[in-house]
Amino acid sequence: MKYGVVLPLSGIDGDIERLIEYAQLAEECGWDGVFLEEYFTYWGENNLTYDTWLALAAIALRTEHIILGTTVTPLPTRLPWKLAREIVTLDHLSRGRVVLGLGLGDPQDRSFGGEIDMKTRAAMLDEGLEVLVGMMSGEPFSYQGTYYQVNEATFMPRPVQQPRIPIWLGGYWPKKAPARRAARWDGFCPAKVPDENGDGNIKPDDIRAIKDFIAQHRTNSEPFDIIAGGSTSGDSATMRAHVEPFIEAGATWWVEFALPEPGEAELVLERIKQGPPK
Repeated sequence: MKYGVVLPLSGIDGDIERLIEYAQLAEECGWDGVFLEEYFTYWGENNLTYDTWLALAAIALRTEHIILGTTVTPLPTRLPWKLAREIVTLDHLSRGRVVLGLGLGDPQDRSFGGEIDMKTRAAMLDEGLEVLVGMMSGEPFSYQGTYYQVNEATFMPRPVQQPRIPIWLGGYWPKKAPARRAARWDGFCPAKVPDENGDGNIKPDDIRAIKDFIAQHRTNSEPFDIIAGGSTSGDSATMRAHVEPFIEAGATWWVEFALPEPGEAELVLERIKQGPPK
């Protein structure tokens, strides 16, 4: 099991420098990864929003070994060749410490003219993945799809990580299409369709079912990550007891939601200082 923190794209109380400091502290305190969500307009008070890739680049230059990534980038609202340039640059700045999380995106993308039909977005995601990987290959690449066209081009440099940067897919469980798509790549970041009581939290039983589903649809034996997340508090034993059922169910990452509401920045700071729940 590896342990990461998700930090807010709005900065810490709106301060981007404090966001970078929190990421540095996470590395110092033994966390394995720092992740940012990606939105044009971030949820929360005042919609304060910084750029994901510039923030991750700054974090890369001020850390040494912690993994950096997104959970997740809405690929249908991005140009895949532009994203390829950004992610490969970050991979070089971090010396090969990047994971790329991708998904369909959220309803607020509609504010910027994004495609809102989910089936269309899914088709764009699949095409975008092909283009993205082709552009990261460092080989001559061309593509003629419904949504994206690339006349022959060669993007250099290649990523530090070979054969490519790991790709995680996000999506709602127990919907099967997102998990089936994720099985073709390197990991799954599941969210939960809320039940009849409005509970949208991923449970260990969900992780167990996801692991079985992925195993049925996986076509190679390469390592595959299943990401669980939430908030833990209390002493080390209490936090460990919360996470252990997810480990037993098959999760390979626990991602702590370090997303302070106004006035909670110090509480989140202290939680990061406590270190991973292991």
